[in-house]
Amino acid sequence: MSVAQAEQFEENEQYEEAYSEYMQAYETNPKDLNVLERLGHNALLLNKKEEAERFYNEILQLDATNTMAYEMLMDIYISTDKYKYYVSRGNLHSVEHQLEHAISDFKKALQNTQDEEDMVKVHFVLANLYEQTDNSMKAIDEYLKIVNFEKTNEVVYLKLAKLYIKENAPLSAIGILERAVEHGYNSDLVKENLAQLYLKEGDNEKALEVSPIEFTQIKALLGLERCDEAKEKLDKLSPENSNQPAYLSLMAEYYFTKEQYDEALEYVNKYDEVQKNSPLTYQMRALIYENKNDEFNAHINWAKYNIVRGNRDVAINEYLTAYQINSEDKALVSSLASLLEENGDKTHAMEFYEKLSKLDETDKTALKKLAEFRESIGDYRMQAEYLEKLLQISPRDFMLTLKIAKLYEKLKNKPAAVEYYKKYLSIAPVSDDYAKVEQMLANLELTTMESDEGFIGFIVKLFNKG
Repeated sequence: MSVAQAEQFEENEQYEEAYSEYMQAYETNPKDLNVLERLGHNALLLNKKEEAERFYNEILQLDATNTMAYEMLMDIYISTDKYKYYVSRGNLHSVEHQLEHAISDFKKALQNTQDEEDMVKVHFVLANLYEQTDNSMKAIDEYLKIVNFEKTNEVVYLKLAKLYIKENAPLSAIGILERAVEHGYNSDLVKENLAQLYLKEGDNEKALEVSPIEFTQIKALLGLERCDEAKEKLDKLSPENSNQPAYLSLMAEYYFTKEQYDEALEYVNKYDEVQKNSPLTYQMRALIYENKNDEFNAHINWAKYNIVRGNRDVAINEYLTAYQINSEDKALVSSLASLLEENGDKTHAMEFYEKLSKLDETDKTALKKLAEFRESIGDYRMQAEYLEKLLQISPRDFMLTLKIAKLYEKLKNKPAAVEYYKKYLSIAPVSDDYAKVEQMLANLELTTMESDEGFIGFIVKLFNKG
């Protein structure tokens, strides 16, 4: 007994014997895709269509993307079962990412069945296909057809709720989950999703009533300003909850509601330790600082909140408002400079990098950005000034020293160029470049040149004449 023997029978057109040998191999290993494919092929040759159908379906259970199996099933069903034919063709088109064709196929499958279970399956597949093609309203229509059947499940209600939220229809999302509960689909998952929707709509009473989750109940109690009850529940939680983000945020909210802002801030900071860079952190801090009448830090945190959420323009406005309150804060000036640069406003960004370089003369980033900007607009004299300031911070940076030397040579400032080439030779390691610089310096010392401060310098001189 072997697959090799079965293949030999096939080659000799002894299909019954081949089929028998393949069946023995199948019984030994029912998940061998090659054996299953050969069984399906031989079953068709022997006109055993039901057996062939079985083997091709088993292939798809093991490999749902097997196009050959779908094609063979289509050949089997085309003259016997139009519903299954269109389902197979629809699945094939889905695997091939031809979703519009798949939708058309499944619609035709619906036209060829009156079986409720089959209809539910097809409506579900159509809904998913519409979701994939970003047609939420048609997906909603398909899911709504399913909930009218007896044979449905909670997943349909949850998907509908999610789609309604996507379409900015929270009341419809609430309505469909309330309907799910009424129809007996009242699992913890459904009830918690409903409770979260109630919270977002400010209906804390209903959220408290329906939620099976203690954290959600506590949040609802805080929303109802039943702080003592909320604190009692928080205190009863097991110790392992004390480092959970939900616990920390609720403790912050409790103290915020009690107007104990320092304690609230303490828990926000703890929350940030376990939930880094969360928009909720910055939102909570901003609200706390607002209530502490600390406008500067409130605007800083609203800016950070909007950065995390991708609202750069709003963040810039918040930072600029904070800057009007305190223009000497280095962290703020640095954040404004980098954010403006990221937002494409390079000229405005340079104003803040300039401010930063004055607030902190050792800020390398500011000096590098300013030097690069001056180079980009042809102001080589100012580029050299910023690079010299950088060199004061890192006097042993021989590559920077060489760059300054070349820049002064470009500006035809021979004394400065000679000075920096010599400085390079005094600190650089001996290498091929070292020898080249020695030769460059020797040539330069024999050269006569007039100063050229670059295009910007030329323009300045032009308008200063007379």
